Amino acid sequence: MTTARLPLFPLNTVLFPGLVLPLNVFEERYRAMMRELLTIDESRPRRFAVVAIRDGREVAPTAPGLPDPTALPEKGPAAGFGPDPIQSFHRVGCVADAASIRERADGSFEVMTTGTTRVKLLSVDAGGPFLTAEVEEIPEEPGEDAGTLAEGVLRAFRNYQKRLAGAKERSLTTSELPDDPSVVSYLVAAAAVLDTPSKQRLLQAPDTATRLREELALLRTETAVLRHLPSLPAVDLTQGPTYPN
Repeated sequence: MTTARLPLFPLNTVLFPGLVLPLNVFEERYRAMMRELLTIDESRPRRFAVVAIRDGREVAPTAPGLPDPTALPEKGPAAGFGPDPIQSFHRVGCVADAASIRERADGSFEVMTTGTTRVKLLSVDAGGPFLTAEVEEIPEEPGEDAGTLAEGVLRAFRNYQKRLAGAKERSLTTSELPDDPSVVSYLVAAAAVLDTPSKQRLLQAPDTATRLREELALLRTETAVLRHLPSLPAVDLTQGPTYPN
């Protein structure tokens, strides 16, 4: 297995390989990370690991709070994640490649990243200006009947999307979606409106076929629920929010 030490960016979301994730970076620990990444030549990948937060704060408190209004907020790279930060994170994440890093006049950063490879979190180091992690690459195995399952997932996703957005609203057609089973599995995982634990289970599935089977069951269940709900406003599943740190 390939291991590497990378800057670590914990978020309240799950990043999948092949998916774009915009970031609005304003905390000093993550500004320091971006400044470090900018020292890497543009011809080389500017990579960091993204992991979903299991228990902790995406943004560290900046003022005294409850229950003690006089308590000073935590500072440092592990602020908000407790004395052993790795315990606050899901152990499977995704490497992000920063395609663009733009510093604003106030010192914050606008960053556009793309997920590349799944990784397993082995250890976390809070000794520097930002968190770093030792990670191990997780290979993507196809599993059994991945191609057939991908076709079923695409059909189920199309029905789900119509229910979510309304039959009269424009939705992606099967021809617009990829036919590579692993790409299908990650695209659907990212686009479906699911909570973070559900998305995390999909990310860490042992192979593509297992992920597709779980997605098929989730899509059928969610579509059945939507049939019994009032009409919902249209949702553009191809556009995601810009996540703050």
